[in-house]
Amino acid sequence: MPAPLPLPALHSSHAGTWLRDANGSTRGLSKGEAIMAAADTPALILNAPLVATRLGYPDLSGLDLLELYAFVFPAKFCVPTPKGLAHALGLEEPASDDAVPALLQTAAGAILEVCESENWEQRDGAWSALQSLTKARWPWAQVLAPHIRKPERAERWLFSKLPEWDESPERPQPAQIMMDDSEVEAQLERLTGEGAERRDGQRAYAKAVGKVFAPRSSQKLPHVLLAQAGTGIGKTLGYLAPSSLWAESAKGTVWVSTFTKNLQRQLRSESRRAWPEKRADGTQPVVVRKGRENYLCLLNLEDALQGGFGGRAAILAQLVARWASFSRDGDMIGGDLPGWLGTLYPKRGIAALTDQRGECVYAGCPHYRKCFIERAARASAQADLVIANHALVMINAARGRDHAQRPSRIIFDEGHHVFQAADSTFAAALTGAEAIELRRWIIGPERKTKGRRRGLAARLADVASYDDAGGEAVEAAIEAAQALPSDGWLQRLNDGEAYGPLEKLLGAVRALTYARDESGGQEAGYGIETEAAQLPGNFVQLAGEAEEALARIRHPLVKLGVRLEAIVEDAPDWLDGQGRARIEGARYSLAWRVDLIGAWESLLNRLGGPSDPQFVDWLAVDRSDAREFDIGIHRRWLDPMKPFAKVVLEPSHGVMLTSATLTDRGPDGKDWESAVAASGTHHIEVKPQLSSAESPFDYANRAEVLIVTDIKRGDLPALAGAYARIIEAAGGGVLGLFTAIRRLRVVHGRIADRLARAGLPLFAQHVDPIDTGTLVDIFRDDPRASLLGTDALRDGVDVPGESLRCVAMEGVPWPKPSILHRARRAAGGGSAYDDRLIRARLAQAFGRLIRSKDDKGHFIVLSAAFPSRLLSAFPEGTPVIRLTLEEALQRVAEGVSGERRSAEVPALDIDEDEIPF
Repeated sequence: MPAPLPLPALHSSHAGTWLRDANGSTRGLSKGEAIMAAADTPALILNAPLVATRLGYPDLSGLDLLELYAFVFPAKFCVPTPKGLAHALGLEEPASDDAVPALLQTAAGAILEVCESENWEQRDGAWSALQSLTKARWPWAQVLAPHIRKPERAERWLFSKLPEWDESPERPQPAQIMMDDSEVEAQLERLTGEGAERRDGQRAYAKAVGKVFAPRSSQKLPHVLLAQAGTGIGKTLGYLAPSSLWAESAKGTVWVSTFTKNLQRQLRSESRRAWPEKRADGTQPVVVRKGRENYLCLLNLEDALQGGFGGRAAILAQLVARWASFSRDGDMIGGDLPGWLGTLYPKRGIAALTDQRGECVYAGCPHYRKCFIERAARASAQADLVIANHALVMINAARGRDHAQRPSRIIFDEGHHVFQAADSTFAAALTGAEAIELRRWIIGPERKTKGRRRGLAARLADVASYDDAGGEAVEAAIEAAQALPSDGWLQRLNDGEAYGPLEKLLGAVRALTYARDESGGQEAGYGIETEAAQLPGNFVQLAGEAEEALARIRHPLVKLGVRLEAIVEDAPDWLDGQGRARIEGARYSLAWRVDLIGAWESLLNRLGGPSDPQFVDWLAVDRSDAREFDIGIHRRWLDPMKPFAKVVLEPSHGVMLTSATLTDRGPDGKDWESAVAASGTHHIEVKPQLSSAESPFDYANRAEVLIVTDIKRGDLPALAGAYARIIEAAGGGVLGLFTAIRRLRVVHGRIADRLARAGLPLFAQHVDPIDTGTLVDIFRDDPRASLLGTDALRDGVDVPGESLRCVAMEGVPWPKPSILHRARRAAGGGSAYDDRLIRARLAQAFGRLIRSKDDKGHFIVLSAAFPSRLLSAFPEGTPVIRLTLEEALQRVAEGVSGERRSAEVPALDIDEDEIPF
């Protein structure tokens, strides 16, 4: 047992607060006493922001063991709870809350012992980083200093020891091959392993996927497969088998696209059955790709380490630098950087270290050859399998820098989210926040601010000095960009002092939205909106002036792009390979901004004219807790699968959309017609292949749906009491789903202390200062914990086993009554459209409950008004019972035995007028 660190240790939960002094005496104390004790002497704590939230004292500081863990074990995961820390260090987990302070002292001692060990794997760079952290006044620096010896040789700086990526020749186009069903089956058997259970549904599924890889016979007519695969079919290996077989035989690349980071991690793990970690030549056969904003930007990190960050943010930068030395791929969001690290520091600290603004200078960056983003992009060009996300696949197809690397064989897992991803990808939004970012990209810093932000003139200084026309275009763009909103624009709008045509237009948007909004959001503090129709003349005039201002920005940017192209084609002597790559990067960024401005101009041009039936336009004021944070004009495709079909489907050779909830489970069975319509194939006149494999799980005996009929809608005390009693009856392991953040917070505030005193920890999105991924990790790690959340937890959460044995929804997940929804509802069949959305949400939520053949549990809906036509959302044979809360609690406490049968479910239909819009 390691020697405990003789420092006071403080722990606070919803059950109480405990302090252990340096001499080993533990006592309970009030929140006020705890705050005073922490202020007197720095105490050992675990997750300072969480403890601060529970004490109600946001300025709490101390010696956070998560920071120490991140320094000593960079790129190594740990569940950020006392139990998780104990498991990570090989210590005995605390039996109760009052034993946690002793654990913190022992854990600190154990970590310091590692620092003195010869076997410390992450020793490299620790001493140098500690010197910088000492200057930054990191609380742990003085404690650590005696335990980390100075190396005999000076340690290399991070930027000198990161490996460089290598250029590689362009991969030839794949061979045109046909795969026999027998070959696909044989490959599936190899991946599942000897002695694996034979699943006929999985075999049929894999053979159907194999057809997608057949050579296409006509240009712009890809093979498309819509494959419904129930939970437990084994769809991951089902599509990896034909994918790996084709990639090996054709020497081509398959892209698998997901919607959630959890599935990306799962796919990376499963892919090891088909591919080694590295090929014989050292290249990666499998690469995970994400958007640029997910990866560490080395130039931003260098700036932060050299004074760009101050205070606590400077400490974060040093810990991130430690992580970067050992990271597998530099992925900061969902990769091997602990998700909890960013939440310990000032807001947006992690975001500031990524390329959030699209300001990358590509080959102009001194760290270009070591860039994590460029490394992943180049590795994916040579990979057999690229694991990406829906948004990246669509953006890459629409405006990828290298046409030869655009995906042509794509599997969209979590295919029910493709519509949502396309809706976001192909949207246009002229808002203050977007416009000010464009201004910053063109003009650069306008005040004496720290940071590496550079305008066009700085990024293309050598080009401007060489090419007069290019230099004039840069100057014209900078001058025209003065018309865009600048810092302080929201305050000026509020004061009625808008400056420039764009700000004046946004002021008119704000005034008109407040004048016309009838949603009730103004009083509740929510965002408000109104349709962009019947606009007054002065508004249309302001839109025209803003459109002209945007055109004056776009024209010199187009001219600059032409000049850059000319320089590349007729290269001067000084333009080396790196310079050429930098100009290509600048051309890519320019094209992106030109397209963006063109979309804004098109949006403004339509205002005041006849409506375009393909689009839905509206004005909005975005607010949070009654505080405005953005204003703008929005445009969405009525059917975003139309651009998806043209941009993604047409150029592809084979595409599959697969999901356990791909089709609507209507009262008359699977609705393939709506699934086909949602795939976008009708826009390119392709008839997709259809495949369906039912789940092998015994839902009839492993699950029950309980519809509680005596909780009145809007009765928050009753709702909170119901959640508390359900969690108590289940003994934890409850995932509570809400459709409104406000109700979630009220329920959590009413019941968290009560449950904690019973030994049932309760965590919640939008309450606990912990990222969603880490909350799920905490929930998965403790079978007695429960978790409350919103839409992000309704789909993509994979918690098999005892940790999740009950899902409780606060009510029927009705669609939000927005202007966009109203338009799509009218085009999609009215109430039938709503029913499809609701059944899909119910099916996705129910899918969290049974993740393996041994899982069992209850799915509870706290709604007296649950229409019978929605019950088909649940798997066929699942018992559905309408009952009172008391009866439901009894069934939850008894568990699911499989011996009880469903009660007769009386029909219940709701008139249109009763739908809570």
